[in-house]
Amino acid sequence: MGVEVPAGTDDNGDWRIAVNEARLAGIIRSSMEAIISVDENQHVVLFNPMAETLFGLPADQALGRSLGDFIPDRFRAAHAMHVARFGVTGVSDRQMGRQRTLYALRQDGTEFPIEASISQATDDSGHKLYTVMLRDITARVGAEAALRRSREELQALSDSILAGREEEKRRVARELHDDLGQRMSALKMDLVMLEDDLRGEGGSAQVLGQVVAMHAVIDETIAAVRRISADLRPALLDELGLAAALDWLAKDFSRRYAIRVSMQAPEEVEVTEQAATAVFRIVQEALNNVVHHAGAAQAWITLTQDDHQYVLRVRDDGCGWDGRPRSGGARRSFGLLGVRERARLLGGTVAFEHPPGRGFELVVTFPGHQLQDDHKEMQA
Repeated sequence: MGVEVPAGTDDNGDWRIAVNEARLAGIIRSSMEAIISVDENQHVVLFNPMAETLFGLPADQALGRSLGDFIPDRFRAAHAMHVARFGVTGVSDRQMGRQRTLYALRQDGTEFPIEASISQATDDSGHKLYTVMLRDITARVGAEAALRRSREELQALSDSILAGREEEKRRVARELHDDLGQRMSALKMDLVMLEDDLRGEGGSAQVLGQVVAMHAVIDETIAAVRRISADLRPALLDELGLAAALDWLAKDFSRRYAIRVSMQAPEEVEVTEQAATAVFRIVQEALNNVVHHAGAAQAWITLTQDDHQYVLRVRDDGCGWDGRPRSGGARRSFGLLGVRERARLLGGTVAFEHPPGRGFELVVTFPGHQLQDDHKEMQA
């Protein structure tokens, strides 16, 4: 079936131009984005149906108006300068609002966030035309704000949970050490007096043997209470500071698990109590990973200060990690997740280096000067 040539077009070139213009007009009318074209003086010369819908204004009332009428007053001057600068760049099109969210103004005076791009072209008479394509992103901005609030609330909840756990560990450790430890010490003293009385009265060897065995049980119980108390919250961390606590932790892991743990840190690390706790727990979790997953014979802990930041490194000579879960399932490592959360509390970053067969290294970098300043302000 042939195509009928529109009346008034005498050659194929004019006919093709008319067809292309008709197609372009159809695309502009049916576009799901608002399309506004302005001349060099930034007066509206095109206002498509979606623009009518977004701005609540018929096209015949929009044509000829300044583009600034559709922009909130506080943005008009900056937008006019942006369009003027764009006109002399020679760039055909550009995304708008990369640094900040743009806003447009409806006929009823309400503002709404937009995503927009601008292009420029020259008409047959040599005059420039600027075309802005925009869409309403109110729903997206609202969803992003809700997601941001949710993330902040979750982080606040995580911070509260970590702080609550530390406070509970501190309380339980104190009760174990002060209450149960004292009671066991008193029981040992009573047993010593009982043993002396039995020996003075010529008690049987069997009874005295049982008393000696009870001494051993009490000593083991006292040692267990002290160990559990230290695991929950080492007294060194509160009494002598972070460096002493890390040194104790290294020696404790060496003694318990027959892994050589070397520790190097400044004699005094001036950070807040919260920061000291976070660093201690990060090292503790890292050493737990060395014991349970690395198959290592040696580990190194270093804490250095460089200008305004601290760098914590925990490295081992174990089997490394290929990045896949240790077991067959997709088990998530909540230990490493906890490390990231505590690093976030420090305002720092976490990095892992784990080439298979070449050990595992955890690197935590966090600001030092702010923590020191906060610490000094708290002491003032």
